[in-house]
Amino acid sequence: MASKSFILAVNPQGGTKRGLGILEQVKPVFETSQVDLHIRETEYAGHAGDMINEMDLSGCDGFCLIGGDGTLHEVINGLLTRSDKKTVPIGCIPGGTGNSFMHDLDCLDPVEAANRIVGGKTRPIDVAKVSIGQEVVYCFNIVGWGMVTDINMSAEKVRWLGEQRYNITTLMHVFFLNRRRTKLILDGEEDEDEFIFILGCNTQYTGKGMRMAPRAKLDDGLIDVIVIRDATRRKLLKIFPKVFDGSHVDDPVVEYHQVKKYSLIPQEDDILNLDGELKGSTPFDVEVLSAAFRAFA
Repeated sequence: MASKSFILAVNPQGGTKRGLGILEQVKPVFETSQVDLHIRETEYAGHAGDMINEMDLSGCDGFCLIGGDGTLHEVINGLLTRSDKKTVPIGCIPGGTGNSFMHDLDCLDPVEAANRIVGGKTRPIDVAKVSIGQEVVYCFNIVGWGMVTDINMSAEKVRWLGEQRYNITTLMHVFFLNRRRTKLILDGEEDEDEFIFILGCNTQYTGKGMRMAPRAKLDDGLIDVIVIRDATRRKLLKIFPKVFDGSHVDDPVVEYHQVKKYSLIPQEDDILNLDGELKGSTPFDVEVLSAAFRAFA
């Protein structure tokens, strides 16, 4: 029987700069399984996505990466925009800051992730197709608007604070509480109001271990939309610690919807948080693509 062949993209510079160290940890797993492992170091932002978009995938049994949600976002967009529509299973070895996707797969250990890859078991994964004018972006994790995007923008500016930067910037934005008027359309039902944030989730987890959408499933054909329209600063501060175990959704100010598609049309346009990347702008439409790709699990 011919041995399996995997591509493994590793970023020597990115995120936590642990990529090459993790590579040394997982190499023995691939070697003892007698698979052909072709290691590719990325050379620029977006390179992993360009690789899977342009390379010949014939004879490739899986495209793997060492990284976090940002690298996985690149790879999924590269895969789903291939001109030949060919796909291969994606293997993610956690090496980022948040690793939301691998949180949902209950696999935050790089060696365990490598063992799952060589084991060959895969599962279907839904993707949120985000249409922004003529542009399309594919998201596996979140589509954020409002305060959740403000927090991410501020956190990017204070990366020197380390992992605490999200908690600190969250407190800051709760203090300056900004409500925005928008039209929200959930599966065709229109609702116009002022909102603090609207967050579409395909994964249960986001950020650094926040279980924002505890009912989300990676393959249910639905996106979970978390909505907060009006809440006092005190209420938000009380809810915030609960996002780590998912109990925030029991509070009456938190609306929880599961839909196949939704749209957002605000009075004033804002940048979006797409899988943790700050890009795109309102208005936008989201549609769930069921089983858009397969992941080693």
